[in-house]
Amino acid sequence: MGAANGMNRWWVFMAMLGFCSNISSFVAMAQELPAVRLIYQKGPLLSSDIDVHVIWYGKFSPIQRSVIGDFLQSLGEEDEAALLSNQPSVHEWWKTTEIYRDDASFDMGSAVPSKKKIEKIVLGNQTLDESYSLGKWLQRTHIEALVLRASVASNAVSAEKGIFLVLTAQDVVVERFCMSSCGFHSSARSGKGGRSVSLPYAWVGNSVTQCPGQCAWPFQQPLYGPQTLPLVAPNGDVGVDGMIINIATVLVGTVTNPFNTGFFQGDGAVPLEGVSGCRGIYGRGAYPGYAGQLLVDETTGASFNARGLNGRMFLLPAKWNPLTKSCKTLV
Repeated sequence: MGAANGMNRWWVFMAMLGFCSNISSFVAMAQELPAVRLIYQKGPLLSSDIDVHVIWYGKFSPIQRSVIGDFLQSLGEEDEAALLSNQPSVHEWWKTTEIYRDDASFDMGSAVPSKKKIEKIVLGNQTLDESYSLGKWLQRTHIEALVLRASVASNAVSAEKGIFLVLTAQDVVVERFCMSSCGFHSSARSGKGGRSVSLPYAWVGNSVTQCPGQCAWPFQQPLYGPQTLPLVAPNGDVGVDGMIINIATVLVGTVTNPFNTGFFQGDGAVPLEGVSGCRGIYGRGAYPGYAGQLLVDETTGASFNARGLNGRMFLLPAKWNPLTKSCKTLV
């Protein structure tokens, strides 16, 4: 009875933080940590080097674009000297994603390699839409429309090689944003007949003026639940540092469950995925309202757990490891 009540309190707390989901979104926080066990549903994963094409919708400052761009490029960093000097690294965090394979043997706890393997992330084309071409109130269908428009412009045709990442500025309202979602991923059909392909895409919004307590925790106090002091954002921007967490979440979900037939737990309509199954965990000893033991920058007092390109520091969420069947943190 006590364990059940504790699990209910966990769900209530995380639900009130706003980490919810639907069939194409990342879900809220997982249940108690030992309960997380993703199952491979026999569908395709994204493989090979994965281009992330970014659509900047609304006004982002050059610094904001630089921070997010550095994060995305850090995922695919291969320079050994840079990696050794940047421990723990963003690239190391991503390496756990490369363990996921489109191989049924994972259901038996085996590490047998498959023919297709998730490789590194590569920053692809970038599109600026600072004129708010579809307005400042977007439905999810508008997000898909932005993706299809960008795919035509970039001549993207491979469903297995690219992800379109739509990022909306702080003054853009998106359907269900702050009410049931901080980001989501899905896929869109592009082309006709035999030339039609599925394009995986994801969306994340800047929550700083709309719901930072929901979508930028632990850099902002939550509206509900334990009221611990917020952490100092490593890049000095609560909205963008919160976006990094949510971008990391939807990228892992998109790569490992692009068409809702990959790795997830529970009902396919509300799946727990590679990061969303470990939501709210950033370091060892984490519990509801406490992000865990983290590194702290001596100069700024900022909390982080990963280093990236150009001296950047980031706070990245725990990720489910398919070999150990547990949520893994960098620190």
